[in-house]
Amino acid sequence: MAFYVYIIQGEKNGHYYIGYAADPGLRLQRHNDGWTKSTKGFMPWRLVYTEEYESKAEAMTREQQIKSWKSHKAIEDLIACHAGGRPD
Repeated sequence: MAFYVYIIQGEKNGHYYIGYAADPGLRLQRHNDGWTKSTKGFMPWRLVYTEEYESKAEAMTREQQIKSWKSHKAIEDLIACHAGGRPD
């Protein structure tokens, strides 16, 4: 079973949330339905990035790596590279 690291962005405030899930689409729906306390106040969210991993452990490790950056710019650069863009 594959696991995914995902990044969602709040449409109102531009904030990013990084997580992992087996089904990022379903997870996004749950964020937008208010299931997650930490994201409930910033809805609606949109999915802006995913990475696929073979195991939950790999996805969790990558999630923590991205979260450790604590940089809005680094996250935007990651998303831009994934979209075929080029970081500034």
